[in-house]
Amino acid sequence: MASFAAQTLFILFFTLFSAFFIKINGEFSRQSINMSTKRMEKVTRLRFYFHDIVDGKHPTAMQIIRLPNKRATSFGTTFMVDDPLTEKPKPTSKLVGRAQGIYAFASQNDFGLLMVMNFAFSEGIYNGSAISILGRNAVLDAVREMPIVGGSGIFRFARGYALAKTVWLTVVHL
Repeated sequence: MASFAAQTLFILFFTLFSAFFIKINGEFSRQSINMSTKRMEKVTRLRFYFHDIVDGKHPTAMQIIRLPNKRATSFGTTFMVDDPLTEKPKPTSKLVGRAQGIYAFASQNDFGLLMVMNFAFSEGIYNGSAISILGRNAVLDAVREMPIVGGSGIFRFARGYALAKTVWLTVVHL
């Protein structure tokens, strides 16, 4: 009987601790463990907002290649970025990391970007960890999917995908 009571208390404690832990991470992250595969996999879902500022007093994206032939699609134009990642859509909301890398207009027919990007996190258990994205970003599509090709820290050997949606966009002529 004492053993059953101890197990019940442990389960209750674990449940309360788990609920408390999830609340600490707030809106930024949610984790689960997938045991349906042959090996146990940890699934992490992150939600953050990417602020790419290409003009003004404090730009976070700098154009590093500009081709002399002006095309409607900006084909070949390349940017180096160090963009803030925030917990909410407002740029002044809590900073959870930085998007650092390169994107280039890689399509001659539409606004398709080649994204070579690391999302380096600075918040909570993800501090010092990063995920790496390499893929196409069709910026005018409502939802874009890009592959996660690796990571570091807690995300070592990461794989998966990232979904991007534009919250708002101000068009700047390149």
